[in-house]
Amino acid sequence: MGKEVMKMSERNAKGKTPEDYGFRMPNKKGIEKFELHESASVKKVIGIVSGKGGVGKSFVTSMLASMMQKRNHRVAVLDGDITGPSQGKSFGVTSKAEGFKGTIYPAITKNGMQLISSNMLLDKDETPVIWRGPMVASILQQFYSEVLWEAVDYMFVDMPPGTSDVPLTLFQSVPLDGIIVVTSPQDLVSMVVEKAINMASMMNIKVLGLVENMSYVQCPNCDEKIYVFGKSHAHEVAQKYHLPLLAQIPMNPEIPAAADKGSIDEVVVPELDVVAEFIESI
Repeated sequence: MGKEVMKMSERNAKGKTPEDYGFRMPNKKGIEKFELHESASVKKVIGIVSGKGGVGKSFVTSMLASMMQKRNHRVAVLDGDITGPSQGKSFGVTSKAEGFKGTIYPAITKNGMQLISSNMLLDKDETPVIWRGPMVASILQQFYSEVLWEAVDYMFVDMPPGTSDVPLTLFQSVPLDGIIVVTSPQDLVSMVVEKAINMASMMNIKVLGLVENMSYVQCPNCDEKIYVFGKSHAHEVAQKYHLPLLAQIPMNPEIPAAADKGSIDEVVVPELDVVAEFIESI
């Protein structure tokens, strides 16, 4: 039996379609600057970017958001990875999107953050999102413009990987205060990350710095660092583009386990403390 595919016209268990929650079909117009809901307030918007998938972009997004919340800031997470959403699962959010008269209400995580993700549209988390670019762009606009983001100090946008039309829409339309680029030690990844940095430069988006994930494994017995993916190229890329290398995060089996349990906010990653301090300074 084939997999279920969510279409805009389909109804969920409550008999509602995505349109009932305020999600509309995209229009034919060109890309527009997104504006916040008339009652929403967001001070800073930080995009978390990677040139390709699988480097831990979503993990870095959720960790930075959690850390800023713990520092007594009001934080929101916009899961812009529409076809590969993970933020709801990581934070243990199982509720579905609700709205009223053109206003969409974000989910509230256990630690008090505001969150919206495309999985909140689906009856089952495993249902694939098979939407073309214009539809995805329309959903992104509504996530930013029609969600009632209340008194947010920092919004973290989990950007879709790559340099195609969807990240392009976010770069052009969301008023980003800057982006953090996530990479891993492999040479191939470094090459792809440079594409993301160059794309940001072409779009006049400020690159705040690099974060390298899965940098090494630390032996629990002798503290020796084992470089599973070989020599890091993060310093070279950072120097080439005159960017700070904000953090190098070791591999930690507690991280995926916490995400699977919906308790990613309970993980402690001291290597990211300096990144949180840096974000507070911008």
